[in-house]
Amino acid sequence: MVVAIASRDLSRAQEYAKNHSIPKAYGSYKELAEDPDVDVVYVGVIHPYHLPVTLLFIQAGKNVLCEKPLGMNTAEVKAMVQAAREKNVFFMEAFWTRFFPASEKIRSLLRQSVVGDVVVLHVEFGIPLLSVPRCVEKELGGGALLDIGIYCVHLACMVFNGEKPQSIVATGFLHDTEVDKMASIILNYSGQRQAVLTYSMANRLPNRVTISGTNGLIEIPTDFWCPQKLVINGQKEEFPLPSPSQKLNFNGSTGLRYEAEHVRQCLLKGLKESPVMSHADSELIHSILDEARRQLGVSYPQDCS
Repeated sequence: MVVAIASRDLSRAQEYAKNHSIPKAYGSYKELAEDPDVDVVYVGVIHPYHLPVTLLFIQAGKNVLCEKPLGMNTAEVKAMVQAAREKNVFFMEAFWTRFFPASEKIRSLLRQSVVGDVVVLHVEFGIPLLSVPRCVEKELGGGALLDIGIYCVHLACMVFNGEKPQSIVATGFLHDTEVDKMASIILNYSGQRQAVLTYSMANRLPNRVTISGTNGLIEIPTDFWCPQKLVINGQKEEFPLPSPSQKLNFNGSTGLRYEAEHVRQCLLKGLKESPVMSHADSELIHSILDEARRQLGVSYPQDCS
């Protein structure tokens, strides 16, 4: 159960707690970190604050589920992972997509080689976000890659089972604020295999996935970040989500329960790292993001620290 919530603005925390029947509300993250009744903390602050806020909770001995991107760069990711290991607490990047039943089915199909060996992965993710300040302002960690492009990179790392690409090619366009607004990334893998990833916060894209193997196709026809339908060699299969008990802010949000339950099971087993979304997975994803940003010409103040 949710036992407490914290915000920099106590009144907002109190309002949210009242609306969602949460017993405690705090006006600082430090107060939440000091609450002995809190077993695990979900960190959902804006990107540049993931590192300091996560480290605050880890140093307090709390288990942490931190929203993606885990850090602004790989160095930040490694710093958090090291801190979690030193404090012997559970720590995971919150990629909810990986825990949907449809995603579990994809991993099972790939293990069974139902479509043969994967040769090409195509992923498209585009949503108009240029009017959202946190998406375009550099000081807020803006940029399409860290917000939505990361889902494409994450999926490539899942489909290719955590393999490091042999080469990375990224090309695209920047916003006036010097963050990326749209780009394509090609990841080349050993054995002449490839992932082609296109993302944009300037316009809507089909938001679909095609996994092409030597013996067939696996398709996510739409909204692949919260997948509820698959087409496997032409055969449709649906994975309906539970009906929401209240109004949702985002499509498919009831699917967050799968990630939450996974974290719960990890804690019950005494695990400090998820076997499904490991620290190595996060470090690989962020190393790809770093190189793509370098090629696109996008840097953040955190890259110089």
